[in-house]
Amino acid sequence: MNPFELNPQSITEEILDFNTKLAAGINTLTEMGEFDEGVSEKDAVYSEDKLVLHHYQSRTDKQNKVPILIVYALVNRPYMADLQEDRSLIRGLLDAGMDVYLIDWGYPDDADRYLSLDDYINGYIDRCVDVIRQRSKQEKINLLGICQGGAFSLCYTSLHQDKVKNLITTVTPVDFQTKNDMLSHLARNIDTDACVDALGNVSGDLLNWSFMMLKPFRLMGQKYMDLVDIVDDKTKLKNFLTMENWIFDSPDQAGEAYREFIKQFYQENKLVKAEVKIGEDTVDLGRITVPILNIYARDDHLVPPDSSRALQGCITSDDYSEMEFPGGHIGIYVSSRAQKTLPPAIADWINKRT
Repeated sequence: MNPFELNPQSITEEILDFNTKLAAGINTLTEMGEFDEGVSEKDAVYSEDKLVLHHYQSRTDKQNKVPILIVYALVNRPYMADLQEDRSLIRGLLDAGMDVYLIDWGYPDDADRYLSLDDYINGYIDRCVDVIRQRSKQEKINLLGICQGGAFSLCYTSLHQDKVKNLITTVTPVDFQTKNDMLSHLARNIDTDACVDALGNVSGDLLNWSFMMLKPFRLMGQKYMDLVDIVDDKTKLKNFLTMENWIFDSPDQAGEAYREFIKQFYQENKLVKAEVKIGEDTVDLGRITVPILNIYARDDHLVPPDSSRALQGCITSDDYSEMEFPGGHIGIYVSSRAQKTLPPAIADWINKRT
């Protein structure tokens, strides 16, 4: 029999199977309802402009007395850290006895066009830290920075180390010009001044599409082809759509802060040179002496491991640890392996230093 010969019966069966899956998928879609922006119980304890500071309700009888403040990136929304019941860094930390806070940056609009990095770091983050210090009656708190939020946390710690007990950075860029950094090569060729002067705030959708173009086949083609295989599985389809909802929930970026970040960090690589200016202050990572846990993803295409690991050569802390996660930029928070390893490791590291 010719292996390339078409078999009408097989083709008919495949078409019927596909139609059955598609019908089941359409029925499942009608039952999905709204997607939650995080699944763990929380209370808004402070707000300012678009920002809301959330405090998560305890899930254990005993908690570490020193709170953790999670500082997320300005791109995308922070509920990625609390996506679903079984895919939540925050829930894992709560179950490990941590007292967790998180900054939700909200959705900047035209009123926020002139917000600077000084406003975000010496302003918003510092005031949130003070709120938490007052609520917890602790002189110092723990910071956990995610991606760009990790870079913000490094800057904040350099400038306000008297308020930071321990620092955890996750998939955080430090050297913004490593050899295999595709995002850096893209960012270094942007005429940032022309972009911001013309647009004001920078479209979150525009940035999101730029990120996906770094791996166009996997992020813009293959995953939708693979969707056919799971469209009739309610659990897998919900997981897929929950992630898609988060991916395309992209806030615009305040124009001036975007201009400063691209130029100082990506184009001039000033963080590793101790030359970043935040308002009137200069960020020198060499001043950081607090304990640091630096977690990076081995297969990260947005923040290569070399970019994160450069941190060790910039600080003077004698308590520095690294942890490699065998996954990608997002998998480090939402994969099943991450749920088993990351929150317990972070909690254990903090408990030993409290």
